[in-house]
Amino acid sequence: MEIETEHERLARSLAGHFSQFPTVEAIALGGSQVQGVTDPGSDIDLYVYTTSTIPLSARQALVESAGAARANLDLQFWDPGDQWFDAGTGIEVDVMYWEPAWIEGQLERLWRQHQASLGYSTCFWHTIRHSRTLYDRRGWLKALQEKSRQPYPEGLRSAIIAKNHAVLRRVIPSYAHQIEKAVRRADAVSVNHRVSALLASYFDVLFALNHVLHPGEKRLIRQAVDLCPRLPAGMPQQVEAMLRAAATAACRNAPAGGGNAARSSVRRRKPAHVCERSAGQPRRAAACRGH
Repeated sequence: MEIETEHERLARSLAGHFSQFPTVEAIALGGSQVQGVTDPGSDIDLYVYTTSTIPLSARQALVESAGAARANLDLQFWDPGDQWFDAGTGIEVDVMYWEPAWIEGQLERLWRQHQASLGYSTCFWHTIRHSRTLYDRRGWLKALQEKSRQPYPEGLRSAIIAKNHAVLRRVIPSYAHQIEKAVRRADAVSVNHRVSALLASYFDVLFALNHVLHPGEKRLIRQAVDLCPRLPAGMPQQVEAMLRAAATAACRNAPAGGGNAARSSVRRRKPAHVCERSAGQPRRAAACRGH
């Protein structure tokens, strides 16, 4: 018999509280707790599927009843959510509120329309397929998870590779070209920003190439090695070497005090390509950060 962990017990208890709200259709546990890659800092990622917003006052009462050492409620940075530290265990709790119709739409974009993103294209699909159901009022989540077990569409795979591979180094505004310019400008912030974007697209290509759903933003080297049979030779070492080089390249060229490079960076600010969102996809970061 499998022994329930302290995190799982807390998640199940919280699901019992949230299930009392009539608008809640389903509740699932996601992230590292269901992937088996936890560490001492791992939190609880609780996905609450609700057809309308649960009043803040009701959520405040729930958190107070459960016991919180510190809480931040009604967060709107990535998507609607509440976060707190459980008073009894010290465990961090991250609750995300998703509308059933909204997540269905995100999955249809992948399954039927084969719409790729710049990085993290299939994170939502991964979240649904691998989350553990704690409550399912009418079987909606069970049906969606069954649908999520369909094969990886070849059209989606091709679209992800085509969109993300091009921006690595093939086109003029590629990430590699932008990184080179940032190094010449001694703009360490821009180097870091563009390297992050390059890695987002790089791993999106790797997972798509292997017909593997993107597991999120954490432990990507380990996840790729464990899940992808087809990888570039020496991939972990190459990625780590690039990160070390990026950390030192701009600093070697930086003038004392930042000089004109810092001011130029502000004047020439451009929208971040890695944050590009397709229509109807405002919450990609939430699915990724929950792993």
